[in-house]
Order: sequence, then structure tokens, then C-alpha cells
Amino acid sequence: MKINFPITITAADTNKRTISGKIVAWNEAGNTSAGKTIFSKDSIDFSKPVKLLLEHDKTRPLGKLVDITATDSGLEGVFRLAKTFAADDALEEAATGLRDGFSVGVMVDAWDNKDGAMVISKSSLAEVSLVSDPAIASARVEKVVATETTPENSEATAEDTTTQEDKVSDIKSEAPIATEAVEAAKSEPVAVVANQPVAYTKPRSPIVSAASYLEHSIKAAMGNDESRQYVKFTDDTSTNTGLTLAPHLNEFYTNTIKGRPAVDSISKGVLPNSGMSFTLPKLSQAPSITIEAENGALGGDEMTSTYVTVDVKKASGIQTISWELIDRSSPAFMDALVTELSDAYAKYCDSAVIAAFTASGTQASTQAATIAGLKAYIAKEVPAAYKASGKFATNLVANTAWWETILGSDDTTNRPLFTAAQPSNASGNVSGQSITGQVLGLNLAVDPHMSVTTLIDESAFIVAPDAFKWFESPTTQLQVQALANGQMQIALYGYYAIAPIYGAGVRRFNLT
Repeated sequence: MKINFPITITAADTNKRTISGKIVAWNEAGNTSAGKTIFSKDSIDFSKPVKLLLEHDKTRPLGKLVDITATDSGLEGVFRLAKTFAADDALEEAATGLRDGFSVGVMVDAWDNKDGAMVISKSSLAEVSLVSDPAIASARVEKVVATETTPENSEATAEDTTTQEDKVSDIKSEAPIATEAVEAAKSEPVAVVANQPVAYTKPRSPIVSAASYLEHSIKAAMGNDESRQYVKFTDDTSTNTGLTLAPHLNEFYTNTIKGRPAVDSISKGVLPNSGMSFTLPKLSQAPSITIEAENGALGGDEMTSTYVTVDVKKASGIQTISWELIDRSSPAFMDALVTELSDAYAKYCDSAVIAAFTASGTQASTQAATIAGLKAYIAKEVPAAYKASGKFATNLVANTAWWETILGSDDTTNRPLFTAAQPSNASGNVSGQSITGQVLGLNLAVDPHMSVTTLIDESAFIVAPDAFKWFESPTTQLQVQALANGQMQIALYGYYAIAPIYGAGVRRFNLT
């Protein structure tokens, strides 16, 4: 709620144009340009004179600090404003509550990190600004004095006296009123080191991608304090509310990782946030109904259930690089490194699902390694999967050898069987420009990560999505460690689990 502060005019205020109020509060958290910040009691040295600026813009001064008092709750300041159009506007805005906040700019000499907040213990006052949205809520204008009377003993009449209220309402300012919202400035993390001013609009954080985050993580591990601050405030997701994008800069979401056909062919679940194993309830016997004679005992089988124990596993990879490579190759090298690590992680996850299909899936009836054999495999095993698991098999995961065979299949007149250009054949639609398609009513996913590369056993899998379930942590993490030999080790890791709920819902190709 905005408070309207009226212009107060008294005899003692002759020739004064002042704004006063609390410019900073001790031990009150505020979301500043450096993230969540708290000033300890008496943590600001105000021995040097400072200016009053408009929205922390050094090119737009309004006046000077003429009095300052330290109290148990904070600093109280009085500012005399210049006789400028900008100052006229500032007086009007402060009096009417349009721009009635104070915000300090300080040179930080000592601070500590407590629960994600920068607690400043020693600093010096560099400037104070009149702002529309102060970082510290209680730092507000408390009094506005705006009057210009004639000198003492003047013969001027009441009609000749012009109050500031009248003047401000009549004057059209030639200086543009600041429209940049402080909230936007507060969202920009900056490095805060000894004798470095806490900036509000500059410098902007260079962390704009996963690669730049990795670069500054490495430099922070090497001892670069500026990079450490960039990473620290980027990682602060609980208190730095302005950084809406920053929590995602150190991670990539696994559902956007390309190249996981087997993972995408089964159902998904979120991994529990603790423990290295968990259990899933599973129906082992469905109830049955029987017909009984009059007054006969009730019959039928009762429903029974069991549990599937699922082990949680960690997939990880590392890259060791030299400091020289970091210094001389960034950022192109970082972009390539992030891409390669994420692709390697995707390949491993996909291979793990293929291994689960092989270990827990059901072996199909033998068929030939031909298009006729593929047709027979699908025709026989799709109904078999439904009968055994009660789940519809809708996906076909096949290696690149089957892709080649399907693309080359045709009828007796050399017309392709699997192409949209030949709808009369209607066997499906498979293209050399995409690893997905349709084969005899199944969704084809060509999996380049399968270890089997020819048309032999386990070269294809018919999959009911609900028969297997893939669990993984929401994100994979990048971690940087400095090694004693002058190198950096970058690790990527994530947790996953595969639950083979109904092995009969996955049918493994079996060569004749």
C-alpha cells in the first residue's frame, strides 16, 4: 500500500527543498542487485558526502545528503534537492507516493553468506537513490519539504508567493522521468567483492547458458572470486526471486535430451527423492468368479498382490581438461563439451533400457530375418503381449539393420511397401529422413544405441509402454572439481531406475 506524503511548509523551512526518511534498515532482508542482502547494525560508513540520484543513475543527480543519523533501526537521512526540473519532479513524486523509496549504493568491504543471504558487516556509502520500489521495504521517504519563500523583510504579498506544489504542477519537465523498474535491476546478479560497489543495473551476469555456467563454475573452482559470485547468485533459487531463469542454467532437463528411443517407448515416472531402492505394488493374481449351486459355498480365486523392488542407479561421466584449454577455447569448447556430455548420458540411459528389455522381456517365436519374418513377428507377438500382460503393444524398437530392411522392402512390382507415396500398399510409413514411423500399425523407433547391429536375436522389440517404467531424477547435474595437478574435472551425473512390471509386455525378436 502506497502512503501519500503531503508537502509540509513551515516558517523554519525557508528556502529549503528537502526529502528525508529512512535510507536503510539494519537486519532487514532485501532483494538487491546482489540477491538477498542484509545490512548488519552500523555496517555502513557514511563519513563522506554523497549525492541523491534518481534510480541509481549517476547521470541523473537530484541533490546532496545534508544530514544523516544512525539509529538502532537504521540510517535516517536528509537530502537538499537542487533547483532543477528533475528535482521538481522528484519532490512531486515523493510527496504523492509515486516514487517514495530510498535505496543505497555501497562499497562492500566485508560480508558473509548466511542461509543464502549476503550479510554485510562493513561497507561505505557511495550514493543514495530515490526509487519507486526499494529493495528494503521500510526504506521510505518520511517527509518532504518544498518551499521557496522570499528573503526576510521582503515586501512580497501572499499573492506573490509561489509554493512548490503550485510550481511543480505547472512545470513540464524536460528531463525524462525514469521508467526502468528497480525490480528488473534487482534480478541481475553481480560480483560483490572488497571495494567493489554493489551495482544495480550493471554489470550484467555473463551466465546465459549451460555452457557459460560451466565456464564460470570452472573459474570459480580455480579461485576466481568474481565467477564464484556469479555462480552463487545463479544457484540461489530460494531467495533470489528475480532470477526466474537462473535455476535452470546449471542443468538440462532430461525429457529434452535427444536420442533415447527405448526410453521414450515405455512409460515414465518421477524418481523418489531419497533411497537407493523402492517398491511398486503389482497384481500377481486377479480374482475369479464361479457359479455355485444353491446354498453352496462361495468359490473363486481371491486377488493377490506382490511387490516389484526397483534399484536406483547413478549414470555419470567425467571430462578432464586443462586450465589452458579453458582459457584459450571458451566459449566454443564449453558448448561442445555440454553437448557431448549430454549426448553420452542419453546414450547410456537408452542402452540401459535395451538391456532391461533383453533381461526381462519375453522371447518371441522364431522368425526369419526378412520382411515376411517381421510381418509374422508383429502379427504373432502383438496379440501374445496383450494376452499375457493385459497391455496393448504399440511400439516397435528396432536397430538400424531393420531400418535398412524396411526401407528397401517392396512388392512384386518393385513398389515400396512402407511409404506414403504408395497408399495402396498401406503397410506403414517409414522415411530415411526420420528415425520414427509406422510399421504394420506399430510406432517405429529406430534405436542407434543398440549393441546388436545385424538381424539377429534382440535386434527388435515389440513394446507395451505400460509393461516397463522408467524413473529418473528431474535433472542431471554438472559438477566441477579442481584437481591438484592443475586440471579441472567436469562430472555429469543423474539417477534413474527401470521397473520391469510385466515382462510379457515386451517381446524380443528371435531369429530362426
